[in-house]
Amino acid sequence: MATELYNDGKHIALAFTDLVQDECAVDHCAVQSNQFLIVDDHMGALIDPGGNMTYNSLFMAMHAYFPPRRLAYVLASHADPDIVASANKWMVHTDCKIYISRLWARFVPHFCSVGNTAGRIVAIPDEGMRIPLGKSEIVALPAHFLHAEGNFHFYDPVAKILFSGDVGAAMVATADAAHPVEDFDAHIPYMQPFHQRIMVSNRAARGWVKMVRGLDVEWLVPQHGPPLRGKAMVKRFLDWFEQLPCGIDLMGPETYRVPA
Repeated sequence: MATELYNDGKHIALAFTDLVQDECAVDHCAVQSNQFLIVDDHMGALIDPGGNMTYNSLFMAMHAYFPPRRLAYVLASHADPDIVASANKWMVHTDCKIYISRLWARFVPHFCSVGNTAGRIVAIPDEGMRIPLGKSEIVALPAHFLHAEGNFHFYDPVAKILFSGDVGAAMVATADAAHPVEDFDAHIPYMQPFHQRIMVSNRAARGWVKMVRGLDVEWLVPQHGPPLRGKAMVKRFLDWFEQLPCGIDLMGPETYRVPA
């Protein structure tokens, strides 16, 4: 079921938080993940649409807003399977182009049938870019090493939403992902282990935070877990993330040892 993050009658931003259920196979559960759809002037862009588990529901949901073949873009923050493993189906059933970091542009065809991606993958340069959508635009913002080497977040300046990929992500049950965070301190334990392992370094975090502070952000919406709503809550997160040691900051000689 879609959750409306923004709707002024012309510009709509939707989140899908429940398309990946807590189903386990052997010892492993599929990680909860969110997918996003932005619609402007009857054109659509999907952000991090996921894999086979999410494709059918997303495709059907589009019919309420525009003909699916008018999907203009799939925007991929990076190349993980939970981000864009469904690329082949979008290539076959829509006329969209896939926007992804130039580092991963040549990896996406590995998800697809031979020939499906010809002329339809746009490599985002390291400095980011502005992507027109209907009468508005989406801004691809550099988020390199948070966590992927080539990584982008997507800012919707009309809705004032920052779709922040793995930054701000929290490991929660599917049922808890739709509701905005109300108690930031209580939410930290769901974020901290993930950020400390997945984010490469505090240096990257500080650079990203400095950039984001210059934007008008009402929602920070990660790809896993619940969103952060309102400028005060977004500021709480930025202050926390800016000082968080993570990744190589926490590594030492004891990390790299031959197993006993």
